[in-house]
Amino acid sequence: MVATTLARRAMQRGALRGAAAAASSPSLRRLSSFDRDAPWLVQDPDGKDPALVQNFINGEFTLEGAVTGRGGIPLRDPSTNKLLSLVPANGQTKGKQVSALDRAGPAVAAAKAAYPEWSGTPVQTRQRLLLEYAQFLHRKEVREEIAYWITLEQGKTTADAMGDVWRGLEVVEAASRVGSEMLGDSLQNLASGLDTVSYRVPLGVCAGIAPFNFPAMIALWMYPLAIAAGNTYVLKPTEKAPSASLLLAKYLHDLGLPPGVVNVVNGSKDTVDGILTHPDIKAISFVGSNKAGEYIHDVGSKHGKRVQANLGAKNHATVLMEDADRASTIKAIVGAAFGAAGQRCMALSVVVLVGDLEESRGWVSEIVEQAKGLKVGNGFEEGVDVGPLISKDAAERAENIIQQSIDEGASCLLDGRGVKVEGYESGNFLGPTVINLSDQQYVDLEEPIDNPAYTEEIFAPVLTVLTVPTLDDAISISNANPYGNGTAIFTTSGGAARKYQYEIEAGQVGINVPIPVPLPFFSFTGNKASIRGDVNFYGKSGVHFFTQLKTVTSNWQYAKGGDLGGVTMPVLGKK
Repeated sequence: MVATTLARRAMQRGALRGAAAAASSPSLRRLSSFDRDAPWLVQDPDGKDPALVQNFINGEFTLEGAVTGRGGIPLRDPSTNKLLSLVPANGQTKGKQVSALDRAGPAVAAAKAAYPEWSGTPVQTRQRLLLEYAQFLHRKEVREEIAYWITLEQGKTTADAMGDVWRGLEVVEAASRVGSEMLGDSLQNLASGLDTVSYRVPLGVCAGIAPFNFPAMIALWMYPLAIAAGNTYVLKPTEKAPSASLLLAKYLHDLGLPPGVVNVVNGSKDTVDGILTHPDIKAISFVGSNKAGEYIHDVGSKHGKRVQANLGAKNHATVLMEDADRASTIKAIVGAAFGAAGQRCMALSVVVLVGDLEESRGWVSEIVEQAKGLKVGNGFEEGVDVGPLISKDAAERAENIIQQSIDEGASCLLDGRGVKVEGYESGNFLGPTVINLSDQQYVDLEEPIDNPAYTEEIFAPVLTVLTVPTLDDAISISNANPYGNGTAIFTTSGGAARKYQYEIEAGQVGINVPIPVPLPFFSFTGNKASIRGDVNFYGKSGVHFFTQLKTVTSNWQYAKGGDLGGVTMPVLGKK
């Protein structure tokens, strides 16, 4: 039975934890019961060392496949750089070297063992479990608990973390109706008594490698649809923020998912390599940087796996200054550029203003003024708009790119470097930054734009501004960029919007929509250098990624003595 007593107890625990959190002010949520009820953490009995993050394998938290010493990858609170816990890393356990395959092996073995029974479970039963999972995740107190761990480990604001969970939940809802997307095809009487039917069948053990910027949403892009289609799964979450994935897996197991169907294994590159090379893994999903994604696609493909990889981006927003709704457009750009501290692959990191150069200065001035009003701080605090970057290295990289862009001639109209947050002086904070490459003249369309503020995916709250005379120029610039994740146009002209959506190359287009991430009825359709592989995440494409076609041709003759074939090539339907 799906609705198990264990699941009801899990719901009750979630309600109690949620009540404890609600009783605390947001700034005191660190003291809530959430961080005292984390079964994936192994505490040091002497209290001298930080907790160790466990894997979730075969329905339980375990250090199997992990290094059991107290060493590991430091997991830090990005708003304070306080050490929270350790993620098991490369090394030895019990005197034995832990190989890449050893790290992934126990989780893959559990998934492989669970596959025959799970793939044979009726699709409607699998759907019902995911529907119950979606209903459980709809509970506010449950989403608050997941959001707590996201904010603590990743740094984004509580409101943004709640949105992270919600957008993932929508994919779970879509996965709960997977049956209609798995329908095959059939054609009868290809010859007398001969019929052909094609089925969509699961692949086997699949795996996902998730990034730090959306600890819940991206994980929920991956395994719910995979298991709805009948596969079993191994998820490798980011070592920078693994708790949301571990909690999500535990919730699903408590609701009745059989052990081994979803497993979570921690680590870094060694764990990734174990996934990429393991012979029992059939398909791999990845979201992250171009460098990592290209490596994962290359190595995974060479080892015979299906690979879908969503990579980097440099998303352009085109603004037709003469007819765009000025106030709403500026608000949308500021939110899309600086929300989530710019750490999202669909952030608007470039705005292309179309029209008069002098008018563009007024637009840029208003963008700067609104950006100045954003509050930078700890994600748990009320009123904070921009949280910290994930690490000191990320903050230093962004600051270096800002300086390099200035050195190469850009005008920095708002400099977020050196921002101080009272009480969090050691945090990885960078305030909203606006860099103008067209302060004195239009962008030279005859030369490639090589300023690092434009060419680099900074992954920080940094907005680069260009100004061009015409819409054709804006389209030309956007299409020349190697990335193709998303783009947007702000205009009240239907003709301009139609021209833009038809001629622009990026795979996801917003018309007066700053971040056009499709709902899961559709698929996430970035293109060009923003993707490796040719099958997209979620939606119908996602179902196709996690299934393969099996075609059955049958010959049933009512009378005996029919022709079942001979030594020559069969030609059907010919008398």
